[in-house]
Amino acid sequence: MATTTAQVDAPAAARVRRSPLWWPAVAVPAAAAVVYTVLTRRLTGDLQYVLGALRLGGEAGYSPSEVFTHRPFFYRWFIALLDMPTAGGVVVRETVIEAEGAVLVAAAALALHTALLRRVTAREAALTAGATGLVLVLAPRTDFLQPEWTAVVLTVFGVAAALGVRRPWPAALLAALPLGLAVMMKYSTASTAAFGVLILWAVDRGRATRVALAAVPGALALFGLSVLAGSHELQWTEDMPQINQSALSRTGIRPGFVLHRSFEFLADRALLTPVLLLLPGALLLLLTRVRGRARRLELLTIALLTGFGSLAVVIVQGNWFPYHAVQLTVFAAAVWGLAVGGSRTPPWCFGTVSLLYGALPALYTRLPEGVQRPATLWVLGLVALLAAVADTRLKGLPGRSAAPVALAGVVLLAGPVWPSSPHLAQYGRVSSTNTTFHRNAEIKQRDADRLRAQLPAGAKVLYLAFGDTVYHVGHPAQCRYPIATFLQRTRFVPDVAGLRSFQENADCVDHDPAPYAILDRAWFRLAYVDAGLRRRVRATYDCPPLDPKTPLVVCTRK
Repeated sequence: MATTTAQVDAPAAARVRRSPLWWPAVAVPAAAAVVYTVLTRRLTGDLQYVLGALRLGGEAGYSPSEVFTHRPFFYRWFIALLDMPTAGGVVVRETVIEAEGAVLVAAAALALHTALLRRVTAREAALTAGATGLVLVLAPRTDFLQPEWTAVVLTVFGVAAALGVRRPWPAALLAALPLGLAVMMKYSTASTAAFGVLILWAVDRGRATRVALAAVPGALALFGLSVLAGSHELQWTEDMPQINQSALSRTGIRPGFVLHRSFEFLADRALLTPVLLLLPGALLLLLTRVRGRARRLELLTIALLTGFGSLAVVIVQGNWFPYHAVQLTVFAAAVWGLAVGGSRTPPWCFGTVSLLYGALPALYTRLPEGVQRPATLWVLGLVALLAAVADTRLKGLPGRSAAPVALAGVVLLAGPVWPSSPHLAQYGRVSSTNTTFHRNAEIKQRDADRLRAQLPAGAKVLYLAFGDTVYHVGHPAQCRYPIATFLQRTRFVPDVAGLRSFQENADCVDHDPAPYAILDRAWFRLAYVDAGLRRRVRATYDCPPLDPKTPLVVCTRK
């Protein structure tokens, strides 16, 4: 069997005896960080959007197969299943969902560790699987449980199945299901499954080929199943790309803008998840112990394809949302674990930088605005690369435990979860922190309480408001489009009004209308949406006079 870093025909790596104190020294702080995260992170607005639509659509009589949430069939069911055992208030329900996500990641990391033990040393397997699991479970809330994040978890299961089952074809057939589901999370997440196959190619070409042959028809079959199970799935699959005003298909290719924005985006992504800054250095440490120039070139090519492929997915979608590249941060963590775990002597310089960069997100927010620039993050990435170069030139301390470097990795991967760490970053600057997010969540909850006080108990509502408002208000809808996404997008893309999904969504306004509507004049600006829709809303509902201080209002049916 080939190891990840050896030549394809090399024998299995020798096992390294670990100190009995190695694993608790790292596992206990890692577990503490996970528990803290589960109890404090809370869900981001995108997840609240999906949960709100599924819950209120369900109260209107529509299953996750039939309610629109701007997410595909299998992802809707995934979130619905996570939500099924929850009960109580917002905080309790979100904590349960956070815990379920953590358990899912733990299972994926354990499966990966078990599979890797057949290929690499025990220390490499532990650090690679551990870093992969931690970067997923300690992810920024803007990543956690998003379709891209879920696709990575499924891909980890797929890679583990492909490598862990002894017979190649049963392994490929078993891996085909999670990889096919990874594609179904958002369709653009097909790239994540493809990166998983590339990683398999680096380990075992025969198994990678078999997995690809099984996964492609498997994904097509899953898509066919979703179309058969959901009466609107094919329609939504055709219509959803049309409402993205930033997609490359609408804006066209602007090389100068793409290059400059990519430079900024990667810096923002690294600020949110600083392990990305360590990726070039980790690759260097990995490649320096690979035997054979051809093998080194192969691994470098796979790494470049993964990196540029991840960026291409972001560019094509055009929104430049950080979670669109979550697969790149997970790849960086896995390479970090493999590079550190496979080093004959602990890479102390690289480990020191890893430890320091764990504090980077929290410290960066305190830097002057003039220093908060993409170039600053790129310089920090260069420093990490130089630290790796130093470790390849300096002699380490033979026989010393790698536990301190592994512990530095825990600190590095926990960077996103602290109160002063960034919640959002753009153009190299921190726009809000985790503390800010929690403060804004309290404001949204108070706004929802104010709106509920104006509604009779159980009254049905037409929501002309964003998903987090729907989520917090929680009054039942009576429409398969609980959130007026198609209607709102005519503010930016007028031709959306010609879509069948827009017409169905617009019928919710005046075909058996709800007795109340909630209008968010900041998000759903009536003066700018489709003119015909505007007339229908005004003909059906009476809304309070415009007050800039109170954009969220309750309207009553005429």
